[in-house]
Amino acid sequence: MASENGELTGAGYINHHLTNLTYGRLPDGTWGFAHGAEEAASMGFMAIHVDSMAWAIGLGIIMFGVLRVVANGFSTAKPSKLQCFVEALFDMAQGSKDSSFTKHAKNDYIAPLALTIFVWVFLMNLMDLVPVDWIPELAVLLGLDYMKIVPSTDVNVALGLAFGVFLMIIYYSLKVKGPIGFTKELAFQPFGPWMLPFNLLLEVVALLAKPLSLGLRLFGNMYAGELIFILIAMMYSAGLGFGLLGGVAQLGWAIFHILVITLQAYIFMMLTIVYLSQAHEEH
Repeated sequence: MASENGELTGAGYINHHLTNLTYGRLPDGTWGFAHGAEEAASMGFMAIHVDSMAWAIGLGIIMFGVLRVVANGFSTAKPSKLQCFVEALFDMAQGSKDSSFTKHAKNDYIAPLALTIFVWVFLMNLMDLVPVDWIPELAVLLGLDYMKIVPSTDVNVALGLAFGVFLMIIYYSLKVKGPIGFTKELAFQPFGPWMLPFNLLLEVVALLAKPLSLGLRLFGNMYAGELIFILIAMMYSAGLGFGLLGGVAQLGWAIFHILVITLQAYIFMMLTIVYLSQAHEEH
């Protein structure tokens, strides 16, 4: 992806920043890190995006660590600013649960789950505001060819989170309605037993659409945002008459993107609450 004189082309720059650090089986049969997107694709299903996994798990550990510190140091007499901030987040999650979750079912795990999802997805999205060249260039100096630091721009991470929610949907559907009740809901709704094949097709498609709507919405919005950051940075670094306008464009998009990353985390949280609420409802 370089030009004849060895310089990185625009396409090479974009591909480099959008390629994950992938570990798997190499074409010669050995295991190691892929050198390029084509080699990563040849590794198949068992390849691991090491950077996405590391950043997602690392941010999750940071999140739980901070929340644990706040919980252990909880004070009603002299609450810290961090405690007040966390309380505001929990009130938001609790309010979202109260407004969207069915009133006929009691589940004390929904609000903590909503808080966890919102904060974790927000932190993963927030990494998109780190200048696109800083950490990838540092990784190259450390001997790593690629480094993507925004886990939510990896479709595997986004769909992995969505699949986790999907398993909870299935679990609560079976727990609340029972295997027979859940099966009857899929087979006999919405048009009655005489339309069983059509009901089953419609309900199964609707059920499978839930994790797809969760994961692909998050991935698509965050991937597009990252790509725009990369394009702006490429034009700015290439000096394509961009000058001061490039810095203004980066700042403007970053400010707008703060709304995007917050909104995407909130939507993921709200859809999770709504889908789990449907799992608790009996027709």
